[in-house]
Amino acid sequence: MTTSRQTVLIVGATGVVGQACLHHFASLPGWNAMGVARRPITLPPGVGSLQLDLQDEAACRAALAGRDDITHVVYAAVYEQPGGLVGGWRDQEQMRINLQMLRNVVEPLDRPGGALRHVTIMQGGKAYGVHIHPQIAVPARERWPRDDHENFYWLQEDFLRERQARSGAWHFTIMRPRIVFGDAMGSHMNPIPAIGVYAWLRHEQGLPLAYPGGPPRVNQAVDADLIAQACAWAAESPNARNETFNLENGDVFVWQNVWPVVADALGMPVGEPEPQSLATALADQQPAWERLVDKYQLAAPRELAAFIGQGATYADFQMNHGKAGPLPPVIMSSVKIRQAGFAACMDTEDMFRKWFGQLQQRRLLPSATQARAAG
Repeated sequence: MTTSRQTVLIVGATGVVGQACLHHFASLPGWNAMGVARRPITLPPGVGSLQLDLQDEAACRAALAGRDDITHVVYAAVYEQPGGLVGGWRDQEQMRINLQMLRNVVEPLDRPGGALRHVTIMQGGKAYGVHIHPQIAVPARERWPRDDHENFYWLQEDFLRERQARSGAWHFTIMRPRIVFGDAMGSHMNPIPAIGVYAWLRHEQGLPLAYPGGPPRVNQAVDADLIAQACAWAAESPNARNETFNLENGDVFVWQNVWPVVADALGMPVGEPEPQSLATALADQQPAWERLVDKYQLAAPRELAAFIGQGATYADFQMNHGKAGPLPPVIMSSVKIRQAGFAACMDTEDMFRKWFGQLQQRRLLPSATQARAAG
């Protein structure tokens, strides 16, 4: 265990993974944490920040090239085309931009005499082609050859491997989390706020919480705080050096099976399924959201998009909107990371209760108690 104080740069600190990592590292003894994001960051006590456009190479070099204190990087930033979340995953320009953003962070820090010792980046289920194949072999394993499709994951990974091999002064870890859940606002790949808004707009209409998705599918989730714990482990474990790890809660779930838990966590009755697109259903709900914010005096942004980002589109994808069943399971083996020494886990039903509860505690969503008081 390293005893000297270390500084981790959390890149993409306003996203669902980055926000969780920022709070977790800030709580650990022996660590300084610094968040990097294009948008302003709400910081835990004692945490620094850099407001930085990662596409601006000159700005990144000016901000990072002179830093001799940054020992670790957790890179959780991703560029997603506005309004084209799922379709953009195969776009060449989106791939190019995501590679350039990572280069703009690592290259200024990777220099002779620099302090850099470890970089962690995020991939995910798209490494196995879950976004393009009707079925993948299960369980997906890290040792498999690359799935033969274009992906910015491969561009970023090849860059890191080539750069690290030349330097030899630092190591990297690649995390492949399954569907990520947390409470970050405005994230493009966090379904929790969008589901919460959908639920409470139905509540205001006197409607039960109907499941909006498509056919059932056995899947996996991962709690954002669990990812943060895994990143802290990887930052110091020799077993994580230059390795790739799948990461998930430790169980499986089916949306239809956990929907009653979601409804209970939000304080609503469950209704019969009503297949529909959340992205379409929420597209024209700005006035209704403003009324909800005012009625319950919420601390959430009045602009709906600032609260849910592209989370409704992402929820449609994960809930299999528009697909016909039966659908094959999507399962990734997490044996490798457990054998390497990271054994933390999370009950997925508890995870849903946790995140909706936290949004209510922070007054970003109404609670059943507020609803009763409001009559």
